[in-house]
Amino acid sequence: MSTLYPETPSQRDRWILQQRGPKASLDAFRPYAFLWEEEISDSIATIFLTNRECPFRCLMCDLWQNTLDSRVPSGAIAEQIRFALTQLPPAKQIKLYNAGSFFDPQAIPPEDLPQIAALVAGFDRVIVECHPAFLRGEFGQRALRFQEGLRGQLEVAIGLETAHPPTLEKLNKRMTVEDFREAAAFLKQHNIDLRVFLLLRPPFLTEAEGLKWACRSLDVALGCGARVCSVIPTRGGNGAMEALGEAFHPPSLRSLETAVEYGLTGARTSRPQPCLIFADLWDVEKFYDCMCSPQRAARLAEMNRTQFIAEQASTCWHCHQK
Repeated sequence: MSTLYPETPSQRDRWILQQRGPKASLDAFRPYAFLWEEEISDSIATIFLTNRECPFRCLMCDLWQNTLDSRVPSGAIAEQIRFALTQLPPAKQIKLYNAGSFFDPQAIPPEDLPQIAALVAGFDRVIVECHPAFLRGEFGQRALRFQEGLRGQLEVAIGLETAHPPTLEKLNKRMTVEDFREAAAFLKQHNIDLRVFLLLRPPFLTEAEGLKWACRSLDVALGCGARVCSVIPTRGGNGAMEALGEAFHPPSLRSLETAVEYGLTGARTSRPQPCLIFADLWDVEKFYDCMCSPQRAARLAEMNRTQFIAEQASTCWHCHQK
């Protein structure tokens, strides 16, 4: 581990902030991005909302680059959603991702939630993201009131990242595996679906350890009733990851294939309703390290699309030597 990386959360907060570059210049009344995508046969309108930065300084996060330093005015989030929906084709589902927690009152003004619910009530599924800290107490009640305003199914995405306790603590997430389990139980109790984000080879783990703990993290997510698990190869690019030096190395596509295969097998054998297992292939070219990398990426895309383990791609000389 890098000797420069602090030991306490407050020291880590300061260290992580010191590694940052500038933020993007954003309009509080416009989403910073939006796109139309598909998951299996479902069309999804995905809107990346502009709002205040998340209060948690997670080591691997780069989402802060598209956030504001103060809370948006009342009505701004609804206007962002209206604008994006006029630009996107029709979709069955909608993702409202806000680079933090949807039920954080400093991110999404609570007084705006009824209006937002009315705007997206016609979708079959509404997917938001949230830290476990905002799924308890009054924050949890806010989620339930939002759910009441929808006609479709509410789904909440939680970044478990890893079930390896020491690494989760070093990621500065300010949560534990037990916090995740409690949040998952709250969602299940209230018939809210669970989506889980998992990191493949976060900092401080070797390639073998990263794969091992990605599989164990999938076990935890499946055991908590996740409807969707997205395995994300850990990326650099936020300043802090590069500052870790030898404590961070991106994972290989071979490990990502193995983790997804493990997840697909477990998702079909461990519970009555299978969980969807996806490899996050955003900017996948950054993980190319040999001649067969494009074939591996294509195989992962096929498994994302079919939810079945695809035939192994032919491997290059470099891979045969490993």
